[in-house]
Amino acid sequence: MAQINLLPWREEHRREKKKEFLIQLAIVCILGVLASYVWIQSVEASLRSQSSRNNIIQSEISVLEKQVTEIKNLKKERKQLLDRMKVIQDLEGKRAIIVHYFDEFANAVPDGIYVTSFKRVGDMLFVEGVSESNNRVAAFMRKLDESEWFSEPNLKSVEVARNLGDQTSVFAMQLKAVLPESEEEAKEREKQSKKKRKKKQKGKRRG
Repeated sequence: MAQINLLPWREEHRREKKKEFLIQLAIVCILGVLASYVWIQSVEASLRSQSSRNNIIQSEISVLEKQVTEIKNLKKERKQLLDRMKVIQDLEGKRAIIVHYFDEFANAVPDGIYVTSFKRVGDMLFVEGVSESNNRVAAFMRKLDESEWFSEPNLKSVEVARNLGDQTSVFAMQLKAVLPESEEEAKEREKQSKKKRKKKQKGKRRG
């Protein structure tokens, strides 16, 4: 029987398979490279898009921060303006009261009294002056006590000043500046006073 040598055919077949394998491997590599390139380009496009959105957001945040700062400054300026207006209104309201204080004080100063110092600290008034006699000082304090604009006059010191005259003296006193009661406040105070008197009378009757 004749023998057929299959070695060349097998070798050729092996080379063909190897060639096909290499071709397939090259195609797979090329496809892998292409897929990687497409994926990288897609990722870079996404990153560029995200970066662009981030820049837009950052820009909008900067605009909002600027607007917030402007609003804060406007609120601060508004508060300062309102505070100034309040100070002006308070001064306007107190101007008439201050005039009343000075008028009432001037009317309370009797003849023979010369005020040399007048100082106010809060509601307290500190007065220094020269008097022709102690009776003038007493009259001065009595008028201040009778005034509805002043209360609690207190003579701090009185010293003879013979270099100014035989009965002349220098004095220092303090008193409190008060606001007169309105008609309604006076009625309410009188009403409360009557209630207290009635309670005391009832208590005495029970006792």
